[in-house]
Amino acid sequence: MYFRLVLLKRPYTGHLTLSQETAIPMHALRLPCFLHHFRCRATLLLAGWLCLTLHAAAQVEQSVAAMTYELDSADTRALRLEVDNLSFFKDNEFSGTVMKGYSLPGLWVTPKLTYQPLPNLKVEAGVHALIYSGAYKFPNYAYHDIAKWKGSQYQQGAHVLPWFRGQLALKRVNLILGDLYGGTTHRLAAPLYNPEMMLTADPEFGFQLLLDTRPVHLDVWLNWESFIFEGDTHQEEFIVGLSSRLRLNRDSARIHAYVPLQATIQHRGGEQDTAASVQTLANGAVGLGAVLNLRRGFVRNVTAECLLLGYTQQAGNIWPFGSGSALYARVEVGMRHGLKAHAGYFRGNHFISLLGIPYFGAVSTKNEGACYPDHPTTFHLGLDYSRQFGKRYAFGAKVETYCNKAGTIRYADGTEAPTSTTFNTTFGVYLRINPSFLLKKW
Repeated sequence: MYFRLVLLKRPYTGHLTLSQETAIPMHALRLPCFLHHFRCRATLLLAGWLCLTLHAAAQVEQSVAAMTYELDSADTRALRLEVDNLSFFKDNEFSGTVMKGYSLPGLWVTPKLTYQPLPNLKVEAGVHALIYSGAYKFPNYAYHDIAKWKGSQYQQGAHVLPWFRGQLALKRVNLILGDLYGGTTHRLAAPLYNPEMMLTADPEFGFQLLLDTRPVHLDVWLNWESFIFEGDTHQEEFIVGLSSRLRLNRDSARIHAYVPLQATIQHRGGEQDTAASVQTLANGAVGLGAVLNLRRGFVRNVTAECLLLGYTQQAGNIWPFGSGSALYARVEVGMRHGLKAHAGYFRGNHFISLLGIPYFGAVSTKNEGACYPDHPTTFHLGLDYSRQFGKRYAFGAKVETYCNKAGTIRYADGTEAPTSTTFNTTFGVYLRINPSFLLKKW
């Protein structure tokens, strides 16, 4: 099968670089964007237009790149060939002190064989390949985000990994070993998980438990990011995650209420580790949400959610703050024809996001060692479009802006300087192709 990504402008062909050894993927990217005059013009035009809309917390990636984990009994004793592909083009026109701008033109593809020997047991095996247009050599390391270029240790043509998943379904519980149902399937809030990692990071690998009952959805997982051997010089790293939703009434009620509870904990170091001290960092979120189901008319539903966020550095001294908190509120309007408009507000107090969008945090990924000691505030606006074509094909597009309010930045040497209000715009298009071919059924 042949995949093509056609671009109107040829992207920068240099190597993408970010320290893979940085356990927290804070997107300190080194890939430049389009020409500067294009950046300024596009930012002004899109920011003005977006002020007429609302912004996204349930990102379009969640609609296009969603993974369905329910097993189908009709596939019992069926051997299938599946080719899962996401092609994408994402352009981030960023200014200010928080992040550098960059572009992501590429695709990932996972061809795999699947076999379901029992109605409640499924095995999948294949390979996962990540490709960026214009890149011909890929660093041969685990990708937590965009990997750092390192000498002669690379793969030609694509970043390729083995892929395996074993799944056991027990009534309302699904147990997964190997490659997880990860990424946006966890349904984490934007300050806890950046959906762009679906385009840059390796698939999550480890153990996962999914529980679905009438009042509760629970997703608990362990993602092992870095394994170490005896005498290794880097640290063992893994992430433990929790994402749950307590339903206070039926989903179909005119006003549906729920309580989200989410957490991510990252641990670095182990008994074999000789590189550095043990480090443990955590993010958490709890709040209240409500959905107004209108059912008729152009507007189909309105969702409002408010979260209290927490951060702690239980061990180690990676970041300048030991603990912090934040408030995150969002509104989402679901409309006909696959349109969603969104608005959000973030205000933090020494809150540092481990895996989330850097605009929802108190550190700069553009200036190494810099942080925001006061109360960083971000408004974000946007519009999403997604459409399903059958069960296995989908298209999505989004445009959004982050308004980062003026404040104070503290550099690594301790000096402080004022920052100005900036509008930072991003645009993306996505195409999901996931055909399945029946090879044999016994």
